[in-house]
Amino acid sequence: MEPFLGAGYGNPSAMYELSRQASDALDEARRTVAELLGCRPNDIIFNSGGTESINAAIKGVAFAQQLAGGGHHIITSSVEHHAVLHSCEYLEKFGFEITYLDVDGHGLVDPEAVAAAVRTDTVLVSLMLANNEVGTVEPVAASSEAVRARARALGKVIPFHCDAVQAPGYLPVNVGALGVDLLSLSAHKFGGPKGVGVLYLDRSAPYLPLMSGGGQERQRRAGTENVAGIVGTAAALSLAFAHQEKAAAHTARLRDRIIEDVPRSVEHVVLNGHPTQRLPNNVNLSFLGLEGDALVEALDEQGIAVGSGSACGSGSWEPSHVLLAMGLSLERAAGALRITVADETTDAEIDRLLSVLPGIVANLRQQPVAV
Repeated sequence: MEPFLGAGYGNPSAMYELSRQASDALDEARRTVAELLGCRPNDIIFNSGGTESINAAIKGVAFAQQLAGGGHHIITSSVEHHAVLHSCEYLEKFGFEITYLDVDGHGLVDPEAVAAAVRTDTVLVSLMLANNEVGTVEPVAASSEAVRARARALGKVIPFHCDAVQAPGYLPVNVGALGVDLLSLSAHKFGGPKGVGVLYLDRSAPYLPLMSGGGQERQRRAGTENVAGIVGTAAALSLAFAHQEKAAAHTARLRDRIIEDVPRSVEHVVLNGHPTQRLPNNVNLSFLGLEGDALVEALDEQGIAVGSGSACGSGSWEPSHVLLAMGLSLERAAGALRITVADETTDAEIDRLLSVLPGIVANLRQQPVAV
């Protein structure tokens, strides 16, 4: 990235030599990302992050389909990231109907249920590849295949979008193997810079750009491109793909240490998410009788950064929509703790987590809890 933060700080849309250097770097980054994902360079759109990528995919296809008279029905799941759920809620204000599919107790969507939800007015299906909270890996390839079969029977073509933000570096990501027409990524999730996203958009998919202005990104996303960020994104994605097998094996081993060892030293702990069909770097445990936020604060004081199964905003507490959609009790959702590891995480760091956690839990359980 460094050359494009200094001397190479040209606008890739201009005509002078400095801009041509930036444009060439942009094209090279696009080719790199496309090759990794298994698509054509012209099918790659760079933007500001996973949230914009998801919003653009869902709203862009939905509005294009609506204008063409294709229908107003969208299918997604109840455990999607808020970027998906809130985009769908937004579209409801414009007359769209949303089917939010149920999941089982592990957070899995049934591919046959996805296909069964398809109607004659369905214009889009959006399912995540891996859940950001509980780590469950969804059957996207099977779901997209089932949707295509159902769509063919109806004489329709229904675009399929996949939020794959959590996957690069830990799971294979290939648009052909997944059978998707749109796919969203966020650079900082695979070691790239914050503020850069990727949208794979198959050229056959109907699409109405959300950003208007210049003709950047082949008329599909206006705005001067973040060349340095895009170059960094391509480099980071290359590294993530190259090291995926090693990183997945390393993090899965550390993940399993936590899953196996915590219940041995702490009572009333339950694993959330699928026991095996999950991200190699994700652990989500519920500590019954405790609040996850209290655990987060106590571990943070020990220099250990984790997440809870709740969202707190404007002074109000809200349990995880993912855990509740899985049918878990309020107590179990309230006591959820999300622990993620990376390829840089060491056994010594896991040892420290395992050594301090029992004492923290014992101390908190002696205190009154207000849920």
